[in-house]
Amino acid sequence: MDGLKEIFKFVTEMDILDLLDICLVWVILYLAYKFIRERRAGKLAVGVVILLALQLVSDFYNLIAMKFILQNVLQVGLIALIIVFQPELRSALEKVGGEPFRSIKNLTDTKDAALYSEAIDNICEAVCDMSLDKTGALIVIERSTKLGEFIRSGTEINADVSSYLLKNIFFNKAPLHDGAVIIRGARIQAAGCFLPLSTNTDIVKDIGTRHRAAIGMSENSDAAVIVVSEETGVISVALNGRLTRNYDYTRLRKELTDIMLEGSEKARPFKKRFRVKKGKDGTPSDPDDREEGSL
Repeated sequence: MDGLKEIFKFVTEMDILDLLDICLVWVILYLAYKFIRERRAGKLAVGVVILLALQLVSDFYNLIAMKFILQNVLQVGLIALIIVFQPELRSALEKVGGEPFRSIKNLTDTKDAALYSEAIDNICEAVCDMSLDKTGALIVIERSTKLGEFIRSGTEINADVSSYLLKNIFFNKAPLHDGAVIIRGARIQAAGCFLPLSTNTDIVKDIGTRHRAAIGMSENSDAAVIVVSEETGVISVALNGRLTRNYDYTRLRKELTDIMLEGSEKARPFKKRFRVKKGKDGTPSDPDDREEGSL
């Protein structure tokens, strides 16, 4: 009963700063939960919670030896966690640093949306052609996190995005076909670039080096990475450490429009939809026979 009175007294005496304090704590806890849930740190977090529970039990029952061991383990363990999960922490801090300025960027950015739309069309055309030919490809689209260190690992090109150029780069006898192409803005910045491989042990074993590099790049930055499988021709996109497969032209174009134009109003005139041609009875005449329309 006394506990309830204390809680009631605390609630009634709260001011706006106390509410702000609580809200900030909840936001931090939510972001920490989201960060852990989406990464391999999730399983390890369970072990940390168990250690903290044992620490509370040892404090309550005054288990001196257990308390001493757990205190030292937790102190050393915190430093060990920072070292082990340095790539994930770096990625999270880079994204936190980029998000607050994204809305400002959308207001002040003067980029030519038509140029970006043309680049998206060329990327989608090249990727779908390479998918049909089963030509392996790895295309990185830079976003708010700058990829200068990875650009320097390849050969600088600095050319407009062209479907013919992309297909020539990834032609299986071309000297740069084994590396990645990095696109900055609406230009191909470099080719033959080396990307970090993902170390996530939960990734399925049937994917190859290109897909692991795509996931690794998306884990270490907010870049979007397009992969064309050399074995199957399947088109995949890696974003935020997750790989999504089986893209076609329409779905890939929509995804790239949202990524490269940040889903802004400028993207609307350049988003295309496809209508299925219908016969006289109103039913689709051919599921694969589509005509291009505009919004």
